[in-house]
Amino acid sequence: MEMETATGAAMDKKAGSGGGVGSDRSSMERDGTESDREGGKREVFEFFGWVYHLGVNSIGHEYCHLRFLFIRGKYVEVYKRDPHESPGIQPIRRGVVGPSLMVEDIGRRKVNHGDLYVLRFYSRLDETKKGEIACATAGEVKKWMEAFDHAKQQAEYELSRGGSARNKLSVEPEITLEGHRRRVRRYAHELKKLIRIGQGPEMLLRKSSILGIRAGGNIGGDVGDAIEANKWKCIRTMNGVRIFEDVAESKMRRGVLVKSVGVVDASADTVFEVLLNLERQRRYEWDPFTSDLELVESYDGHCDVVYGIYDPKYLTRWLSKRDFVFSRQWFHAQDGTYTILQLPVAHKKRPPKFGYRRITLNPSTWEISSINTPMGTNIAKCLVTQTLEIHEVGWTRWKNNHCSKFEKTIPYALMCQVSGLREYIEANPSLKVQSSTAVVQSKVSDISISSSEYEEQDMRDEFYDAISADSSSEEDESDDEEIDLKAKVRLKNVAWAISSFSFKKSSAIGAHKELDPNVAPATIDLSNFHGSLRKGKDDSDTNCWASPSGAGFMIRGKNYLKDNTKVIGGDPLLKLLAVDWLKVDEKMDRIALHPKCLVQSEAGKKLPFILVINLQIPARPNYSLVIYYASDRPVNKDSLLGKFVDGSDAFRDSRFKLIPSIVEGYWMVKRAVGTKACLLGKAVTCKYLRQDNFLEIDVDIGSSSVARSVIGLVLGYVTSIVVDLAILVEAKEESELPEYILGTVQLNRLTPDSALHFGV
Repeated sequence: MEMETATGAAMDKKAGSGGGVGSDRSSMERDGTESDREGGKREVFEFFGWVYHLGVNSIGHEYCHLRFLFIRGKYVEVYKRDPHESPGIQPIRRGVVGPSLMVEDIGRRKVNHGDLYVLRFYSRLDETKKGEIACATAGEVKKWMEAFDHAKQQAEYELSRGGSARNKLSVEPEITLEGHRRRVRRYAHELKKLIRIGQGPEMLLRKSSILGIRAGGNIGGDVGDAIEANKWKCIRTMNGVRIFEDVAESKMRRGVLVKSVGVVDASADTVFEVLLNLERQRRYEWDPFTSDLELVESYDGHCDVVYGIYDPKYLTRWLSKRDFVFSRQWFHAQDGTYTILQLPVAHKKRPPKFGYRRITLNPSTWEISSINTPMGTNIAKCLVTQTLEIHEVGWTRWKNNHCSKFEKTIPYALMCQVSGLREYIEANPSLKVQSSTAVVQSKVSDISISSSEYEEQDMRDEFYDAISADSSSEEDESDDEEIDLKAKVRLKNVAWAISSFSFKKSSAIGAHKELDPNVAPATIDLSNFHGSLRKGKDDSDTNCWASPSGAGFMIRGKNYLKDNTKVIGGDPLLKLLAVDWLKVDEKMDRIALHPKCLVQSEAGKKLPFILVINLQIPARPNYSLVIYYASDRPVNKDSLLGKFVDGSDAFRDSRFKLIPSIVEGYWMVKRAVGTKACLLGKAVTCKYLRQDNFLEIDVDIGSSSVARSVIGLVLGYVTSIVVDLAILVEAKEESELPEYILGTVQLNRLTPDSALHFGV
């Protein structure tokens, strides 16, 4: 396998009006300004940096080539060298975005004895248009996804203009990252001379680029969008780390839930890489327990199984060696938070070993989230939280400062990992990324638009859909030099400000403008609508649904763009009609058109508007959870909901938001699902069907490997959990605030066997 120098790709941002300054470690930059709507200028962003191109050559050998990827507007170019350092060099691949190519984060992969994070490109219409690029860290992957999302926005804008712009986009070639490259026949015009930013890849090991952030960025820290039932009490501090105990009563736990919380002077990306690294000598420096580890098997880039051994002489008088097997699942949330779940498992490749006593590790989780740092500082900070479930024996006496044997137990050794991690990073300055003095300038292309022609999507969204196109020169790739992936350095994430919460209740008055005020409300008789899942009688009922209020969710308040304040949600705008819990042989779209669907009933056709949410759950067999909402008046076409209902798919993807909350259930499932809002159109593939009096949204949970991992864990405990969901259209402009909750649903301890088989 061929390999090249590891530097990874990162992206720097510069706000149009100055912005703040943060740090980054690589040469990928974004060049652009805020839209000058008064002057009629359309902004064009530029992104560029080093990535790996993965593939198979003509003789079947796998390769990993270092390439310089450049994105300007809708155009994507791939170079063998940095064009800023080599003026006049031609791209080896080139093309434009289009409406069918998708981008998916498929996670971590071992490549030539090194770990990379891979992005997969594929076309929904042409399976030959596919390929992969890789980055050094998971944080870089998210930034490249943002870059491709901006390219898609530009393409969507040009499509919306119609005429010659639409024809031009349709004839320009789409990129193919696999197979032989064609010779360059033509180049798109309007590309201006680029400015020089940063140094070459050899300098990236010593320098990083300046990073500007937009004011009022993402909410960071440990703040969720649903109100949690945990009651954490700090019971002790240990080596600068706070130890908490959950004092809330829970029927789902056998022992005590505790967590260690500490601030680490490094980026979330760096801490995540340290935790996943299995290199023995490095783990010896910070991990007092799980340091002798080896990889048993890896799955889908977001999960693996690890085998470990340890010598118990430091914990107990018994000298017999112990071993253990556990699985790790990791997720990168849209707000930049990393979550790692660790569960004890059995694996056929690691049966019990002679001379070792097999033990069961305590279930635990790691959460790493960025912390906002003052402007101008070069050192990143993140909050590291380790949560684990332990037996109550010895814990009570230890927390009350009484002498106990708890300090000689495995849970205590696990709790010390946060302290060891802090000291390890403090003792290794190379893990703390510092910024250089690279300057990012701005350009705006000469495209005239009005403010109503194009809805600019939020630059802070984290998951993206994208398309590119291809044309290229016949430069040979065989002369690439092989390199060592261990030359990687760490990327620093943006540390966003943590919002302060104002526990006011959202007013329902602002939501009234979403429906037509000139039409008298219709009467919705719920007795006319029935789904396969019945409505619950009370809180103790099972295998049923309920319609909770919005009081358990936090949504954007009136002044959110100024102070990031969120408020408690009010009553939902739409009425929950019914829920279908279906078992399907194949993934089913357009379920609202089925003759048996309640949308096609006589009562359904008389309703002013119906919203159908079809959550497609991958399993064996497949399931569909179909939720039906209705309004008593038609949608106001000039409102935010009206723009969402009748808008483009790109606009819908950028605004369709879901907030989950596990009200009751196993704590590991709660940590996996989280309480943060998720833009579903950015996280998974969503398809939209707008007809007659309804809008159907088909949410393909199986389209994301991360979502598949989470839903797989949830299904394992689905009969014992109660989950609340809130559906929103995200507000991004001041005129759209405050937010309102579109609809809610509570799913109470569903039974998979009760799902109704639903055929075509």
